[in-house]
Amino acid sequence: MEKKPNFSGPRKPFGPRPKPGQRGRRGERVNKDPYLTNDQIRAHEVRLVGDNVEQGIYPIEKARRLAEKMELDLIEISPNAEPPVCRILDYQKFLYQQKKRQKEQKAKAAKVVVKEIRFGPQTDDHDYNFKLKHAVGFLKEGSKVKAYVFFRGRSILFKEQGEVLLLRFANDLEEYGKVEMMPVLEGKRMSIMLAPHKVAPKKESAAKEESPKEAQKEVESPEA
Repeated sequence: MEKKPNFSGPRKPFGPRPKPGQRGRRGERVNKDPYLTNDQIRAHEVRLVGDNVEQGIYPIEKARRLAEKMELDLIEISPNAEPPVCRILDYQKFLYQQKKRQKEQKAKAAKVVVKEIRFGPQTDDHDYNFKLKHAVGFLKEGSKVKAYVFFRGRSILFKEQGEVLLLRFANDLEEYGKVEMMPVLEGKRMSIMLAPHKVAPKKESAAKEESPKEAQKEVESPEA
């Protein structure tokens, strides 16, 4: 009777399993993750920053021991620095804070809307005033206005006339917007960019009203 080889399949690696989003022992990632943690960090020494540690350069083994002692994770936040910069934090909490910060930044970033208005080099007053009225509305609603004069064929000879038209347009809108870009000729069109004025916050009047007694005071003239 032949003896069966004592083979029970591949051995499982020793040590704790990687957390979700972390790499395995052989550098394979379980999920995509921009940060290395704990045993994944290959640098010989790291710079520790943060409020919960004494900042400075530490050997990697000492930095790992500090993280284990605090029951937290050693997170490499700046791998391209010399030496890499790390923090000791709870990894899942760190990821949550990063996502929250990104959402706040996106919410603060206002979307810039640019409205375009097209003129011809010989625009009449009726058409000009009609488009000027639209530009006033765009600037009031907070949009930028890009006005341009399009030159067709031989009308490029009237480029000076187009520049005068755009400068007049900017001057008529001076109350509602400011010039971000002076008239520039690009190919067959000359354009100018206007941005709305920032609305200043209303300030409460700091002036105090005079008391009734002070208002009733009369200046008596000295007798001769």
